[in-house]
Amino acid sequence: MPNGDEGQGATIYEVAQRAGVSIATVSRALRGTGPVAARTRERVLKAVEELSFTPSRLGVSLAQGRHAANGIVFPDLSGPYFAEVLLGYEEVASELGRSVLILSTRGRAAVQDLVRDLVGRVDGMVIFGRTVEDAVVAEIVRTGMPLVMLARDPVDGVDVVSSENVESAEALAAHLLGHGYTTFALAGADDQGDVTQRWTGVRRVLTGHGIRSPEPLPCEFTVEGGYAAGRTLLGGGSRPEAVICADDQVALGVILAAEELGLDVPGDVAITGWDDIMTARHARPALTTVRQPMRLLGARAAWALDELITGARTAPSCQILSTQLIVRSSCGPHPLEEK
Repeated sequence: MPNGDEGQGATIYEVAQRAGVSIATVSRALRGTGPVAARTRERVLKAVEELSFTPSRLGVSLAQGRHAANGIVFPDLSGPYFAEVLLGYEEVASELGRSVLILSTRGRAAVQDLVRDLVGRVDGMVIFGRTVEDAVVAEIVRTGMPLVMLARDPVDGVDVVSSENVESAEALAAHLLGHGYTTFALAGADDQGDVTQRWTGVRRVLTGHGIRSPEPLPCEFTVEGGYAAGRTLLGGGSRPEAVICADDQVALGVILAAEELGLDVPGDVAITGWDDIMTARHARPALTTVRQPMRLLGARAAWALDELITGARTAPSCQILSTQLIVRSSCGPHPLEEK
């Protein structure tokens, strides 16, 4: 029996020290795996009893040379989209008994070196979009580190979890054409695979109807970024009839800019978003958008990574989650409703 508080919060290191063995030997003795002499096992079990030790997932992972932690690399942690994805990821990681080390790259120098450092501290990693250079991703793959790419184009030999973008973008563009709009602007451009896919779908429909597809105006994916883009797109003489935005925050910013310029939405300009964050349905006018399963994206990435870490699956997979066009009032009275 322990003396005083000796058994309170005992660790696998203390058991190993008392038994005079390594933590790996403690793990093998408790799990009944690997070669452990009978006399050594007796010493380990006696130390466990004396210290009232309860094996933890973390302790066993350390004994196996693992960290019981996942790494996730995001470009930013602000905004409802990233918050929802992370929440879904952390819910599953918690169920699996894993901690999560989050690396946000926004405003950081030497990002690629930070990613390399993270590799040495986790059992597996999730990387969002193109936050990490392709050359560094290839380095990680060569180390054998379990890796899942989130919200980007497929990568050979690597797990990818993403939402469907092209078909929903085509449906959105077709819906706007059904209103009779013929001049468009696109707000929000970057090198993330999922946004590029959205513009691919929009362009395909517009050019198919003989309409020139404009280049998307780059802006930050925030309300402030959308506001700045809206002032640029709507403040000139050749105002578009509809502004298609890369996400809902950008769209909400464009709506604010339109109001400040004295424009009616959707009377003077139609505006659409992407994601269907909670604010989208409560905005006035309510925002036409594309709903994607943000929380499920994170959850699926966490499950996929755990399968790779535990060896439950070795072949890479590509999961594409369904999205849905959500029609509200920010794109104008709907033709079917007018009949």
